[in-house]
Amino acid sequence: MVFFRPRETYRDVKRYSHVATVLAHHGFKDLLDRLTARYHVTRRGKPFGEERVPQGLSTGERLRLVFEELGPTFIKLAQILSSRPDILPPEFINELSKLQDDVPPFPFGEAKTLIEAQFGRPLADLFASMEEKPTAAASLAQVHRARTLSGDEVAIKVQRPGVEEIIKTDIRVLRELAGLAERHIPESRYFEPVRLVDGFARTIRHELDFVREGRSIDRFRTHFAGTPTVYIPRVYWDLTSSKVLTTEFINGIKISDLHRLEDAGLDPKIIAVNGANLILKEIFELHFFHADPHPGNLFVLEDNVIAPVDFGMTGAIDDETAQQMSGIFIAVLEKDVDTLVGLLRTIGVVEELEDSSSFKLELRDLLERYYGVPLHRLHIGTIIEELMSVIRRYRLRLPSNFAMIAKALLVSEGVGRILYPEFNIIEIARPYAKKLLLQRFDPTRQLHELSKTAAEAFAFFKTLPSDMREILFMIRKGRLAIKFEHRGLERLIGELDRSSNRISFAMVIAALIVGSSLVFQTGVGPKIFGYPVLGLGGFLLASILGIWLLISIMRSGRF
Repeated sequence: MVFFRPRETYRDVKRYSHVATVLAHHGFKDLLDRLTARYHVTRRGKPFGEERVPQGLSTGERLRLVFEELGPTFIKLAQILSSRPDILPPEFINELSKLQDDVPPFPFGEAKTLIEAQFGRPLADLFASMEEKPTAAASLAQVHRARTLSGDEVAIKVQRPGVEEIIKTDIRVLRELAGLAERHIPESRYFEPVRLVDGFARTIRHELDFVREGRSIDRFRTHFAGTPTVYIPRVYWDLTSSKVLTTEFINGIKISDLHRLEDAGLDPKIIAVNGANLILKEIFELHFFHADPHPGNLFVLEDNVIAPVDFGMTGAIDDETAQQMSGIFIAVLEKDVDTLVGLLRTIGVVEELEDSSSFKLELRDLLERYYGVPLHRLHIGTIIEELMSVIRRYRLRLPSNFAMIAKALLVSEGVGRILYPEFNIIEIARPYAKKLLLQRFDPTRQLHELSKTAAEAFAFFKTLPSDMREILFMIRKGRLAIKFEHRGLERLIGELDRSSNRISFAMVIAALIVGSSLVFQTGVGPKIFGYPVLGLGGFLLASILGIWLLISIMRSGRF
């Protein structure tokens, strides 16, 4: 096992310093102070510098500028955080949603070198032609239009060289900052920053694996094979690797380009409905959905057919979660507060809620505002935003897949309204949710769940006698032990440990000073410039240790 990697450590420290500097420049010095990050890393021994962001910007705008300046990893993190309205308020969500993953392309020569290295063959042996100028460039990859040897027009997605190492370094820095937040900012602990970073790390690792993305495309292609309103591009597996993805080129019109759609004779209203059906079918039927369905990833073909692209970010839910989500959707529409609270408790959102009566009253008040409002006048975006506001106020936890689904629905409604102002996704979504709820009473499903429960019960009772025998044997032998797990005391224990170490250190320093003073008094041993060498050495060592102790206390931020 390797415990020390000088090159990796150097990269981490350098990047940590850069992140802290950018935060300080954009007015977040107070955050660095609370994190004690300013004491962990300095920039040439000087403060991080003065704020250089224009005056009058909101906190959300300054945070967006920070993510934008810090590059690809942080832009991806911002995109994921913009899908968590249960954590961030609307003003932050709106600002982070503005971040576009659009960066200058890298040279064609680098793309060519990477493709040839991935397949071990010259580019001419792989493709008949390939355009040097990319059709799209993002922080993780760029896309080139090309033609296969058989004449098929394809899109080649090439991973940005070196981006994997950059992301690994940034993840380590983010994990360190998340750990500092949990230790030094009590109000952040509820949202478990380290756990959020770990989840983000998994997401971005998946997005860097183009083979995984190709499998996701095939899965969607299989599911929508019989759907005439949706077209999923084909994957060319013989021209695909972990860093190169080759798919059928989609020569369509972006769904948000209303003028081109109308000029092509396409119907915006039908396009809006087809786009909504695509998202709803993924969520309620497939339980596997495109987690980044922004307008730039949706194209329209002839006959108002929707063709999604870029499947790097996907989400999945199990059957039980889909049932719960449908129940929540119907409970909101039918203003059924008791059912809504019960479902939220089932998924763990209100598991630790202290004032459940006040929570119920707030939900009832929220739903009463929509009492008697016709379905076609309800806006799912407004309802979700208000519900998330209540969830944030009571500091409740929402599963990440629920948040991703909420964002997908919000984006779908937003795109639909661009195309057709009277568009209402609730009218389209309600039949999907009711159909899913009715499946709970399907005899085949009931039989399957009954057989599953019976199998689990059989396995439990089969092992019960031997388990009981082992417990009784341990009791007779006096070997039965009960393990208690304390929660929330780790930080206290750590602080006590650090404090006791500092006290011990201070006592050693004091002993050195006293001992050296006695040596000076007696004048024993060899001398230099008329002073005892042992005494001078003791004072010097005490000075070094004292300065070391002082620096460690200052770095902790608790001077």
